[in-house]
Amino acid sequence: MSGGGLLVAGTTSDAGKSVVTAGICRWLVRQGVKVAPFKAQNMSLNSFVTREGAEIGRAQAMQAQACRIEPTALMNPVLLKPGGDRTSQVVLMGKPVGEMSARGFFGGSGGSSPGEGLHGGRQEALLGTVLDCLAELRGTYDAVICEGAGSPAEINLRRTDIVNMGIARNAGLPVLVVGDIDRGGVFASFFGTVALLSPEDQALVAGFLVNKFRGDVSLLEPGLEMLHGLTGRRTYGVLPFRHGLGIDEEDGLRISLRGTVRESNTAPPVGEDVLRVAVCAIPLMSNFTDVDALAAEPGVVVRFVDRPEELADADLVVIPGTRGTVQALEWLRQRGLADALVRRAVEQRPILGVCGGFQILGERIEDEVESRRGSVDGLGVLPLRVRFAREKTLTRPVGEALGERVEGYEIHHGVAQLMGGEAFLDGCRVGQTWGTHWHGSLESDGFRRAFLREVAAAAGRRFVPAADTSFAALREEQLDRLGDLIEQHADTDALWRLIESGAPQGLPFIPPGAPA
Repeated sequence: MSGGGLLVAGTTSDAGKSVVTAGICRWLVRQGVKVAPFKAQNMSLNSFVTREGAEIGRAQAMQAQACRIEPTALMNPVLLKPGGDRTSQVVLMGKPVGEMSARGFFGGSGGSSPGEGLHGGRQEALLGTVLDCLAELRGTYDAVICEGAGSPAEINLRRTDIVNMGIARNAGLPVLVVGDIDRGGVFASFFGTVALLSPEDQALVAGFLVNKFRGDVSLLEPGLEMLHGLTGRRTYGVLPFRHGLGIDEEDGLRISLRGTVRESNTAPPVGEDVLRVAVCAIPLMSNFTDVDALAAEPGVVVRFVDRPEELADADLVVIPGTRGTVQALEWLRQRGLADALVRRAVEQRPILGVCGGFQILGERIEDEVESRRGSVDGLGVLPLRVRFAREKTLTRPVGEALGERVEGYEIHHGVAQLMGGEAFLDGCRVGQTWGTHWHGSLESDGFRRAFLREVAAAAGRRFVPAADTSFAALREEQLDRLGDLIEQHADTDALWRLIESGAPQGLPFIPPGAPA
């Protein structure tokens, strides 16, 4: 017997689908329900490696944690990793299968490279794989909470949709539409979303969930009643706006990094000084969630920068991962950041390069895979040469550094040849410049504290890491807060009926419906 299911769709990207999905998952698991997350297709530069060596979106890994289970490739069978405005690497069941243009992937002709195994790049060819994964999860778990992508009313993509109503139709899933009221226009967005769907799709849209509401809910209730009258669909909850609920973002292309500050712990510093961390906002930045563990430390201030003068007062500069190492290197040079980084290294001021950032710090890059630019000079700060291999490294290493146990994960095509320096994880260290391919290493609490002590000493700061900061515990608290939002502000009895029994019968059709 298949378990219950629900598709969480949104009126727009960033409406809160990932947060709501995680919150429902955490609420269910606290009720003793065996639950799993699912997203058929994800577009993200923030990814994670499962224990079996599969690459999936970080949001689905976070949602699996909300379910208190290990993430697997079944939870995100298709992952698109943008390499620019028009092309993406296609990751199928956790493994890369080729680069493809958006036109080729969504059903047109063409593509930047063949995309082996995608039958000409047509997205609809993947529907069988997606449905098989969902069916396997539903056969294993009591409930599967699915997350949509963008909006279900993207009428230009309906024919090839495998992540929103396409999967809801084929799997018979009820649909809950989430709207971000903080943006404004939520009633029009709810109505318009339903009205642009076909009759068979509308029959699956059970109702709405308002997200990020500020103020007195009683002022909103007349509008919700009118929405019910117009659509025949109820609102299943109004979630209040809450600061500090930022989770692992999906879409690295959409984030405006100018002036962005990661949400930091508000606790005062333990020592006399704060520690300032500047993260270079390089193009196609991937897994910038690496710095979340730094931002969680009391007294650590993390900001993203894109100008050389912004490095001047930084105690630590981080060059994060990227899907375009050569492109990021050119950007650093064009902005004057490359020269500032080299000066900083000579002055023995701390720099940490992670994955693509590590490769950038080396002497030379041979790339016939990602940028196809051939031989390119790196910054020459660390003694290594990098050759891009067609096979992607996907591992979950464990090791030791600075006398502490460290866990991480690797996602890269670049193979580093070390020619000196002091060993540091899989990379090296020269003076106060550190480099590694390991993502997530800073989530290891003991290692993070030891690293920050080194940085503070080199920077001359009287900063002391807190002795009791647990990144894993903070993440659990965050997931519990998401579960609390659902439990306290949604009609959980009605939600469970949806999950268990499907969309209500007899929901009215709202014209005009989907265009032919």
